[in-house]
Amino acid sequence: MSLADLLVELEAAKDPNKAGHMEAYMRHQFSFLGVAGPERNALYKKYFPSAKKTKVIDWDFVETCWGQEPREYQYVAANYLKAMQSYLTKDDLPKLERLVVNKSWWDTVDILDRVVGSLVYGKPELEERILRWSLSDNIWLRRVAIDHQLLRKEKTNVQLMEKILLNNLDQTEFFINKAIGWALRDYSKTNPEWVASFIEKNKERMSELSIREASKYL
Repeated sequence: MSLADLLVELEAAKDPNKAGHMEAYMRHQFSFLGVAGPERNALYKKYFPSAKKTKVIDWDFVETCWGQEPREYQYVAANYLKAMQSYLTKDDLPKLERLVVNKSWWDTVDILDRVVGSLVYGKPELEERILRWSLSDNIWLRRVAIDHQLLRKEKTNVQLMEKILLNNLDQTEFFINKAIGWALRDYSKTNPEWVASFIEKNKERMSELSIREASKYL
């Protein structure tokens, strides 16, 4: 089975009735085939195990998917990278950056943030790149920078997280403030004292949304 066959099956599964609902949910920013999450997940389970055996990321496949119009193609590419993330190299970070800033919305960006996180973990030179993303004019690069350490728990680079968060306070952008809240809420499960202290020190610069999300488990 080839990844090209996956795309053939994806097209064959299209459902115009579902497509309308999916487009409305995404504020009509993208067209959809109408292939919902469970059906896509079934395709991933069918094709990605074979792809992983190659131990090489097929960037031509990723770029082909990203260039297609229906949104499901970007979901396939992002989830393929998630499945293949252990085979990423430091040279792949610019490629991931291009995906983040093209056809951007929370649905693909929130898959890619974990992919980016797996790549930069333990690589100081790449962490410095992510720190620069946290100051970008592009809100989606900022969002990935803020949330790329989700689920790291005790392996979180707290100094890096703090710098990134401080770079993004005093914001009015919903997707940035939500991401700040998520990053803090997630880390509060590991170190609630640190998160409570961060909120107390910076509450005048934090949005109500960020504070509410961050405080959920405190």
